[in-house]
Amino acid sequence: MSASAPSKSEAEVPSRVGLARKGRARSGVGTPSPITMPDRPDGLQVLIHIRGDRMSIPIVCGTAMATSPRPLGRNNGASMMLRACSCPDANICLGHPPHSNSGSFSFSPDTYHRYDVKSPPPGHAGHGVGRRYRRGYALDPLSVLSVFTFGPLNGLATPFASHWDDLRPKHTWNSVSENWNNLGHLPADTSIDLHIALKAKNENALIDALIEVSSPGHPKHGEHLSREEVAELVAPPSDVLELANAWLDHYGVHPSTISTKHGGSWLTLTGVPVSRANKLLSASYQLYQHIGTNDTVLRTLSYGLPAALVEHVQCVAPTTHFGFPRTPWQEPLMRRSGENTEQTKVPGGDPGTVLSSRDQYATPSFLRTFYKTSTYVPLAPGWNMLGVAGYLGDWPSLDDLRLFMNQYRFDATDATYRVVQIEGGGYNPNNPATEANLNMQYTSAIAYPTTHIFYSTGESATKGDLFINWLDYVLGQLSVPLTVSTPYGMPEYNVPPDYATHVCTLFARLSARGASVLFSSGNDGVGHGNCLVKDSSGNSRVQFLPTFPSTCPWVTSVGGTTGYNPEIAASLSGGGFSALFPRPSYQNNVVPTFLLNLGGQYNGFFKCFRYFLGDGVPDIAVQAMHFPLVFKKMLWELNGTSCSTPTAAGIISLLNDYRISNGRSPLGFLNIWLYSVFLPGLSDIASGSNPGCNTDGFSAILGWDPITGLGSLDFERLVAILSR
Repeated sequence: MSASAPSKSEAEVPSRVGLARKGRARSGVGTPSPITMPDRPDGLQVLIHIRGDRMSIPIVCGTAMATSPRPLGRNNGASMMLRACSCPDANICLGHPPHSNSGSFSFSPDTYHRYDVKSPPPGHAGHGVGRRYRRGYALDPLSVLSVFTFGPLNGLATPFASHWDDLRPKHTWNSVSENWNNLGHLPADTSIDLHIALKAKNENALIDALIEVSSPGHPKHGEHLSREEVAELVAPPSDVLELANAWLDHYGVHPSTISTKHGGSWLTLTGVPVSRANKLLSASYQLYQHIGTNDTVLRTLSYGLPAALVEHVQCVAPTTHFGFPRTPWQEPLMRRSGENTEQTKVPGGDPGTVLSSRDQYATPSFLRTFYKTSTYVPLAPGWNMLGVAGYLGDWPSLDDLRLFMNQYRFDATDATYRVVQIEGGGYNPNNPATEANLNMQYTSAIAYPTTHIFYSTGESATKGDLFINWLDYVLGQLSVPLTVSTPYGMPEYNVPPDYATHVCTLFARLSARGASVLFSSGNDGVGHGNCLVKDSSGNSRVQFLPTFPSTCPWVTSVGGTTGYNPEIAASLSGGGFSALFPRPSYQNNVVPTFLLNLGGQYNGFFKCFRYFLGDGVPDIAVQAMHFPLVFKKMLWELNGTSCSTPTAAGIISLLNDYRISNGRSPLGFLNIWLYSVFLPGLSDIASGSNPGCNTDGFSAILGWDPITGLGSLDFERLVAILSR
């Protein structure tokens, strides 16, 4: 609309604005109606949508007066004068503070409000005239327009429609990682599947519920949520879902290609042409190839969203997340020969190991004896499911599993597992991967005969994201595995914040369903290599590099130990403090003690001012060194926290079995247990360090430390705690 253009009638307002719709209104206020403003010299309008006691006001640049034609709640009416300035040095003064970033102002239903923001009194950002006086707020015009504006900043040539073209950046990389080669653009008609995650109407509801059901002693402890209950908690506001669909409609995304999942919090778009995806997201999708693995992905270095939606969308994937969980946290394979343990009989006829100076390999019999699980016989193997996540062609071999059991646990040679294939995930047991074999062999050896599920998750260049594909499937099931072993990760520094936050929230959903989710803390101490990263100015500096998803507060991070008399920290054990996720409250009783002892030694090695305010990892640690493995019918040796994670998962699965067989709920999210009632059941590790980034790293001390967390697991003591 030009400055001299006449006002449009209500019927002429484009319907895809998504604010003026026909039909019955909510809260008994009649049909939601747009208000067409009287002609002004500048020809500007404000469109107001009334629902209940809320006004949604898309602001376009300029000044306009709006008056409600019908009662607003218990009001006799409401009016507002708004001034939106495009001048970079101007302030927009609002007489009433916004209560949310949803693009709406809230009004008290018993108060008549009129706001005049043209000339606020001295010392005030604005003033309200009516039955109540309210001090206003002055806001930067660009930030206000980012939150409240549906009109374009740079002109009004296409009123109420071109606001979809007013895009705000969501995430941008300055350059592609050195591990990826750019292969250029694909044909415009190449299709891509997109996942759009919408924020919940109450973003705290899920975490609040998770903490309640996971806190021993809480009245709701153990009342884990169903699929439907989680979906209800994470559902977005209905008008946001309508707005998102209007946006997609504007760009020609056919409704038949859109599926709405998980309470409306997740939109999946299938078969979107790359040319349309580029316009939809202001992106530039290109094909990239990983230098080490030759895997290819279709990604963009930046993307944006309309100003009307940017605060309501958590993440769009795949976009700027390049990281692959392709490389698990394990050291290279080493051939080994000879057996070094003395097999003895322990009660129940299970094989055990006499610990002596001759022991140097972490065999299943050694681990079961050391962590005191060897005498426990599972009683609920059919109800208690243990899931192992595999990605990108990593799958186990049943033949290797049975050879392993024949070598190390001959009472479990009939061990087996079920395979679930997700998003084209394959399964070829004749071509297994070390990671999948390691996970299946050690979780089975410790938790046999617990039901095992192996999830094979695939990803093509254009078919979504690995973690998101897996979580989408699992969260959509009526039941979830009660223990999950996932020894994969990537440097947190390489993960887009919007993606990391979304994936972490998805793991919170899984934990709220009753799953204990374990991730490896990494194999590089405080960081890999020289740890050089670029700051916002493009300057390189050294920064410690913890790994994601291990740094997500709603999973359990597993570090590594070695030896047994005493058990000490493995030098490769990943650990540190997240630069993305703040320290959760359950760590507040232990982490500050470590920081007090540390002082300011490593302040310069953390992102900006955050230093040690992030989530501390790991949470626990178990053996990580000298693990024998059967791979393609040969005996090998592995080191790393990829060994620790399935070991810990097997032990936790047995604790879940104990709970279930005694008529109780599974443990679910572990960390609140670990940092409170489970503390007496953990063995503190007070020796060792985890060097990296050309530093000595952190040192293990009495209490929690960012190498071994709270310590290692003592199954018998933990069972005693659970039996109280």
